[in-house]
Amino acid sequence: MNYMTQDQFAAASKANLETLFGLTNKAFEGIEKMVELNLQVAKASLNESAENTKAVLAVKDAQELMALQASLLQPSAEKAAAYSRHLYDIAAATTAEVTKTAEGQFAELQKGLASVVDGALKTAPAGSENAVSLVKSAISAANNAIESVQKASKQAAEMVEANFNAVTNTAVKASQAATKSAKRAA
Repeated sequence: MNYMTQDQFAAASKANLETLFGLTNKAFEGIEKMVELNLQVAKASLNESAENTKAVLAVKDAQELMALQASLLQPSAEKAAAYSRHLYDIAAATTAEVTKTAEGQFAELQKGLASVVDGALKTAPAGSENAVSLVKSAISAANNAIESVQKASKQAAEMVEANFNAVTNTAVKASQAATKSAKRAA
């Protein structure tokens, strides 16, 4: 029977550690991007708040206040939608990189397992062909199930993205309609 040698075990351990550190770095890169985005949004919001406060203080009557309010509503909704989209893009990109790495590692694990199983099956005693066939069939079924789960996960992610886009577009359109209505009322 084939067993993993000490050198093979050390190499596999090293590869696993490198993968772990690589995934950790990817996660931190995503977090850094989110923090940077949030700092940019906070800075822009502070500047906009100051400008909006000055504009509100300069208002002379209720009609002017309504017009100002209407002019501020749509850009805020669009900025919120853009922020959400950017945040989603960062999360999706980070998830895609982690998934790609995980799928690569899983493929390597499958190859290693197949090699070990093939080695073990080659040394199987005569008359155990049915058992060998059963083991191969079980491995094939497991691989097919894993591929199905991966495909379903990708489809679910695509559906989430499509729904996110639809909700964002609907919110922006609703904001635009509300702004137009407020401008007409003013």
